[in-house]
Amino acid sequence: MGDEQPETAAPGIEIKIDDNPAALAASEAQEAESVAMLPGAADEPVQEEEEEAMAEPAVPQELLIIETIREKLSDPVLRQGAHPDDIAAVEAFYTAHSGPALWLTSAGISPGGQAVLGEMGRAGEWGLDPSLFRVPPASYQPTLTDDQAATEIAISLAILKYARAARGGLVEPSALSKIYDQSPTVRPPKTVLTEISTASAPDTYLADLHPKHEQFTRLRQALLKAQTEADKGRLKVNMDRWRWMPETLGETYVWLNIPEFMLHVVKDGKTAASEKVVVGSSSSPTPVLSADMTEIVFNPERVVPLSVIRRDVLPKLRESGGLFGGGATSILEQYQLTVNNRGRAIDPSKIDWDTVDLSKLTFVQAPGPTNILGKVQFLYPNDRDIYLHDTIIRSQLTRAVRAEGQSEPRVANPEKLAAVLLAESNGWSTAKAGQAAAGGKKTAVKLDKPIPVHMTYFTVLVDDQEEVRTFGDVYKLDEIEEPDDAAAVSPPVAGSAPIPARKPGNGSLAASAP
Repeated sequence: MGDEQPETAAPGIEIKIDDNPAALAASEAQEAESVAMLPGAADEPVQEEEEEAMAEPAVPQELLIIETIREKLSDPVLRQGAHPDDIAAVEAFYTAHSGPALWLTSAGISPGGQAVLGEMGRAGEWGLDPSLFRVPPASYQPTLTDDQAATEIAISLAILKYARAARGGLVEPSALSKIYDQSPTVRPPKTVLTEISTASAPDTYLADLHPKHEQFTRLRQALLKAQTEADKGRLKVNMDRWRWMPETLGETYVWLNIPEFMLHVVKDGKTAASEKVVVGSSSSPTPVLSADMTEIVFNPERVVPLSVIRRDVLPKLRESGGLFGGGATSILEQYQLTVNNRGRAIDPSKIDWDTVDLSKLTFVQAPGPTNILGKVQFLYPNDRDIYLHDTIIRSQLTRAVRAEGQSEPRVANPEKLAAVLLAESNGWSTAKAGQAAAGGKKTAVKLDKPIPVHMTYFTVLVDDQEEVRTFGDVYKLDEIEEPDDAAAVSPPVAGSAPIPARKPGNGSLAASAP
């Protein structure tokens, strides 16, 4: 007694005998209890397991706990904070899955699970908050079957939340502001689980879900270098806005960035043309959306909004005792307006302007010097009924802050822009485009190849020299942190934006000047 004596249990293995029999017994009981918790422990004699444990380190075993996983899927604690589509995908996946757990082994988190947790821990490098993803520490070693199943489910749900955050953001843009008319493309959660379950590097799979746009990459690099929390916050906001963009912008596309007050034609990743634009005022903001340009109209006609007719035209039409006539004709003649009913021109002298139902009439303004649309109109059908056009109020283009009037954006040098786009789409020469504009007659040209238009709201961009460029937050969208419930449940209606109280001037219907 006093000195430990080696006893040979197997060739080349020594077991030390403790002086204290009670301590030895307690240690053996604890080891036996741990081993008994592993799958299949009750099927083999404890003595054999102890001998195996002494012979060599335990090898992590697959966990066949699919039935317990299916049972735990109904646990409200695990489902808390998860997107309904993600819950449905996890339920469908594990209902069909008959193999072992994906992210756990008998020894704890599997190598694949470790890789996933490691990538989630680096979420901050991608502008995401790591605390959003509720996962256990990588060292966690659950032994109870219920805990193992719960851990498996938690990691799978966290993967789907990360995938959703990486590609589409965790908040619908329209829930932040009615200005946004975007529907981010999120990879289907069922697809994510199926693909990541067989991925050789699941951490790389997660990282690959982030946007591939050049500007997103540049903003991320700037984020890693940023020194202040304010700078980091603004970079993250703009990175999220790239998550809402279409995955593919187009080989050639029109990019109108509202805070920059600029429009760019981008071809094969390079800027082919740039022009100043005027966007809507804060009371009538230009929306954020993407749509395909399908038509360019030279010398466009204009359907005047009824709100403008009620405010600026109808009072003049009522000046001559209730019936059209006398001096009232001047307002229609001045602005070259015709009155249509169901697409057919009607004689305004036959209308009782005191009792007329304006909703049944359409007022069309002919091309000309007072037509607020100017010489060229660019059409890209969208839910907001927004389009780009020329403007006859040229003074707006000379200002540093070009946000005023109605929501439709107005572009400088529209004929030049039309020539660039028609050369790309229809193979037109610059001269041919010029002739169409100079004729004075309405000419609508269908694009042979539709060109994507992206109207965006980026207050931070990084140029080719890696310099961070910032723009004014003209609509105060950078300040929004919480979803706007009113915006989420009350989507904007086309043409519902308020119209500034302005009077006609400079020979145009300026009150409705977009």
